[in-house]
Amino acid sequence: MASSRTIGALSREAGVGIETIRYYERIGLLPPPRRAESGYRHYNDDDIGRLRFVKRGRELGFSIDEIRTLLQLAAQPEQPCAEADRLVREHLAEVEQRIADLSRLHAELAGLACCSERRASDCRIIEALAEAPLPHA
Repeated sequence: MASSRTIGALSREAGVGIETIRYYERIGLLPPPRRAESGYRHYNDDDIGRLRFVKRGRELGFSIDEIRTLLQLAAQPEQPCAEADRLVREHLAEVEQRIADLSRLHAELAGLACCSERRASDCRIIEALAEAPLPHA
């Protein structure tokens, strides 16, 4: 079969490590591959498409469970897109929160940067870390 490929070829084509492919098989994101008489795994074009889908989802920061849901939706093209849209909106809200948190972190670090003191005992960075309030339990 012209579209048959080994796990190594699949790994190279998709830009995903072999262990990642095996992991995705174990958790059900990729179906079990066909096996040759030698025991080698063989993958087809559908497998590479699915692996690229999973990889892109991971690059966008979706969780394994979210990707599983998106794969289920992709397998049912006549179904409404509302669930996919809901997942993306929730994920977007999480990303926006992380951006806000990182912006606060950036501002705090920028305020601490460029300490010109010569000794650690006079360093405002060390002082700021030592005086940081503990979070309330």
